[in-house]
Amino acid sequence: MSRYLLKRILMMVLTLWIIVTLTFSLMHMIPGDPFASESDQLPEQILLNLRAKYNLDEPLPMQYLLYLKSLVMLDLGPSIKSETRGVNDMIKDGFGSSALIGLQAIAVALFFGLLFGTIAALNRNTWIDYAAMVLAVLGIAVPSFIMAPLLINYLAIKWPLFPVATLTSWKHSVLPSLALAFGPLAIITRYMRTSMIDVMNQNYIRTAEAKGIPTFLIVVKHGIRNAILPIVTFMGPLIAGLLTGTFVVEKIFAVPGIGKYFVDGIFNRDYPVILGTTVFYSAILVLIIFLIDLAYMFIDPRIKLSSRGR
Repeated sequence: MSRYLLKRILMMVLTLWIIVTLTFSLMHMIPGDPFASESDQLPEQILLNLRAKYNLDEPLPMQYLLYLKSLVMLDLGPSIKSETRGVNDMIKDGFGSSALIGLQAIAVALFFGLLFGTIAALNRNTWIDYAAMVLAVLGIAVPSFIMAPLLINYLAIKWPLFPVATLTSWKHSVLPSLALAFGPLAIITRYMRTSMIDVMNQNYIRTAEAKGIPTFLIVVKHGIRNAILPIVTFMGPLIAGLLTGTFVVEKIFAVPGIGKYFVDGIFNRDYPVILGTTVFYSAILVLIIFLIDLAYMFIDPRIKLSSRGR
């Protein structure tokens, strides 16, 4: 166990280093700098002082080493466009809003996806199955940035059930959560249906049916537990993405989350904000994938950490 944990931790660190290096390199491949738009408005000496303040006057290798040094100290640096807040403060302020709508979206997608997928599998080739698959196809085909305006139009304008814009109460989080949940719900429904059909055709399920065990208990104790493994694999990137915010949806609903800061950082060419949000998202993703791997052992005891067990 300790060898496995050490190996995975080293792999996580290596992955984050590669992501930081690639992001840093790609950003500096773009011509210009964050102060290019202000070069005609500010004196040359002020521009030189600003570049020196943010180490932009240093050679790229030195800038890279300085950023790695601050990253090791868990300091994501100052924002170039904000004089009062650093990147750490922005992430601290935005993560709560992103996590709130993300957790709600995960709960909705997971609950209804497992429910619809299981019902569709148990009623295979009936109108219930077809209706669930139509819903799944629509959810996959319609992206969240299209679903968001539709929800606003019907549930906030035509029928004023929920407010939009900002995040001052739980009602404001309903529409962005639904917009984020619709796509993952559809994918989970399809995965669960396919996996559940395969599980329900296994010999141990037929043996349980022959013993007279009620169908509900068979589905809950044996069916769902074995059919959920593909869903667990899919949930890793999904949870990381929803917890750290979806940029377009947050922008549409004016949610003050991490996605808003990332988009603003791109438009403003705020290097520390772009790097900081990317590193934060990557760290969340790598950590959740690691936890998902550990969760396999508890869902399916046949899965072991050793190479022999795998």
